[in-house]
Amino acid sequence: MSGSDVTRKGVEGERPGRDALTGDAAGRRRRRRGRGERSMVPDAEFSSYYGRPILKKPTWRALDIAGYLYLGGLAGSSSLLAAGAQATGRPELARVAKLGATGAISLSLAALVHDLGRPARFMNMLRVFKPTSPMSVGSWLLSGYAPLTMAAAASDVAGRYRLVGSAATAGAAVLGPAVVTYTAVLISDTAVPSWHEGHRQMPYVFAGSGATAAAGLALAAAPIAQTGPARRMAVLGAALELGVFQLMKRRMGLAAEPLEQGRPHVMLRTAEALTAGGAVLAALSGRRRDRALAAVAGAALLTGSAALRFGLFHAGVASAEDPKYTVVPQRERLEARERGQEA
Repeated sequence: MSGSDVTRKGVEGERPGRDALTGDAAGRRRRRRGRGERSMVPDAEFSSYYGRPILKKPTWRALDIAGYLYLGGLAGSSSLLAAGAQATGRPELARVAKLGATGAISLSLAALVHDLGRPARFMNMLRVFKPTSPMSVGSWLLSGYAPLTMAAAASDVAGRYRLVGSAATAGAAVLGPAVVTYTAVLISDTAVPSWHEGHRQMPYVFAGSGATAAAGLALAAAPIAQTGPARRMAVLGAALELGVFQLMKRRMGLAAEPLEQGRPHVMLRTAEALTAGGAVLAALSGRRRDRALAAVAGAALLTGSAALRFGLFHAGVASAEDPKYTVVPQRERLEARERGQEA
């Protein structure tokens, strides 16, 4: 049998209408039958070996570390407020801010040591100084800042060694902004997606949040006649915190998703409402000279600042548990780099 005979028999043996169609023709035939196209591949699920997350989620205790972040911001901003109050002749406001800074930094250090497990571990971090390590820089920063706040408060309460107290107040105010913002650098320097992706705006969010917390403490505890600087700090801090926080979420991309889900979402929305409401009440308390209104504003600002830190903490933990927040941004960055090289 020749090759042409085989070919002819193959053609003669074909069954009309049963030949395979591909591409657009196949799609048109399926649509004519009313069945449409069905995906034969299931949607991708992001997972890892043995069903474990790609990243090891933070093992820090929420009360210790989120509390540490919150109290550090309260302390650093209170030192700035204390220096301003002292320079403008508001002794009661200055005393409240100095005592607030001392109490907050003491509790902050206690929370950090409790999370570390042993005080010796904190001391070990002071054995070397690494400018490239936020933890190392922060440890040295706290070891210098805490004694200054204590000296400033002790001098004010005792009424003695005024010169030493003034120098300590000024020194604490110089270090205060770094104490407020270094914790933002600390958590942003990790691989946790919802912390790392906000590294450019996070320090500004923490700065605004720390300012509202310090202003809240002053409004709640200082005489209403001396709280002018605290009211202005509350309004400016709230504007900075809320504005930059919205900008941060827009620029974080997919990593912002955990901030809009579950418990973090509730905490962060509560923080926004309390911070905005507290700033409005703070401004009104100055016009009406209403002590009760100032106390309510102070409580709202203090609580709102705490809710922000705890909400960000829990959002970071959630983003580390889901591989999607690690894999998708990496793929997007890789694709963007390849497109740039091709161009």
